[in-house]
Amino acid sequence: MMTVSKVSNLTGVSIRTLQYYDKIGLLTPSGRTGAGYRLYCEGDLERLQQIMLFRELEFSLKEIKSIIKSPEFDRKQALEQQIKLLTLKREHLDNLITFARGLNQTGGNNMDFSAFDTEKLERYAQEAKEKWQHTDAYKEFEEKTGGRSPQAAGAIAAGLMSVFEDFGKIKDTSPESDEAQALVKRLQNYITENYYTCTPEILKGLGAMYGAGGKFTENIDKAGGQGTAKFTEQAIGVYCR
Repeated sequence: MMTVSKVSNLTGVSIRTLQYYDKIGLLTPSGRTGAGYRLYCEGDLERLQQIMLFRELEFSLKEIKSIIKSPEFDRKQALEQQIKLLTLKREHLDNLITFARGLNQTGGNNMDFSAFDTEKLERYAQEAKEKWQHTDAYKEFEEKTGGRSPQAAGAIAAGLMSVFEDFGKIKDTSPESDEAQALVKRLQNYITENYYTCTPEILKGLGAMYGAGGKFTENIDKAGGQGTAKFTEQAIGVYCR
C-alpha cells in the first residue's frame, strides 16, 4: 500500500488532484491508516492509469467516471479503445506537423485546411463514450445509486462483501456444488436489487473481472480469503454455462 504522497511522486498527479478524485468518487483509495490517511493498492494505481489515459484523450472527469463505473466496463476493451484513439490523435498531429512544415517552406501560401479536420477522431471518441454511458444497465445503475447517502451506499457495499465472505467459506469445495450455485444466484439477485439488472451475460463478465486480478480480486480475497475471487469466477462460469 502506498500513501498519497508516494502515489503523487510516482505518477506526477498532484496530491490535491488525488484528493479531489477521492472526493468525487472517481478514485477512492482501498485503505486508510489509523490516522485516516489515504492508502492506495496496486488495483488503485491501475485505475489511475485508466483515468490518466482518458485525460490524455481529453475526456471530462464526469465522462471518465461514468465509463469506469459502468456495469459493463471491461478494462481490456477500454485499453484497446484508448490505443485506437491515441493512434488517431497521433495521425492528426502528424498531419498538422506536415502541414506546418509545408507552410514554412512555401511562406504560408496554402489554403488547404484539411489537416485541421478532427471529425474521425471525435466520432470514434463519441462512440467509445456512448458504449459505456448509454447502456440500459448504466442508466439503471445511475437511477438506483444516484440519490443514496454515503452511509446507505456503504451499507449496500458491505452487504455485497458479505456474499463474498460466504463464497470464501466454501472456496475449497467444488464450484459446481449446490451451495456454490445457490450463492451465485444470491449474488445475481443482490446486484439486480441494489445496482442494475444482472443478466447472465453481465454476470459472466463480472465473474471474469473478479478473477482477473487488480482491485476487484484483491477486495474479494480480502473479504473471503485468498482464492475466493477465483472460486467465485469458476462458480459463475458453471452457473452461466
